[in-house]
Amino acid sequence: MNYVYLLRCSDDTLYCGWTTDLAARLAAHNSGSGAKYTRSRLPVELVYYEEHGDRHDARSREWHIKRMTREEKLELIKESGP
Repeated sequence: MNYVYLLRCSDDTLYCGWTTDLAARLAAHNSGSGAKYTRSRLPVELVYYEEHGDRHDARSREWHIKRMTREEKLELIKESGP
């Protein structure tokens, strides 16, 4: 399975990425070995994710989410429920 995810960083910014192992990727981010962007914004919290059947779909969706405004991303998170 492939996942697209949004993290809320400690400075309240949002980070979008994709992975095949969501738990391991979240652990990597929080250990400081994830993306350069999140290293100085620890801890991070998983606030949204989507499952995709193949890598291409996940990366395409990541591309689209990264181009959303902050408000659109927050609405996506809100719509996903608690």
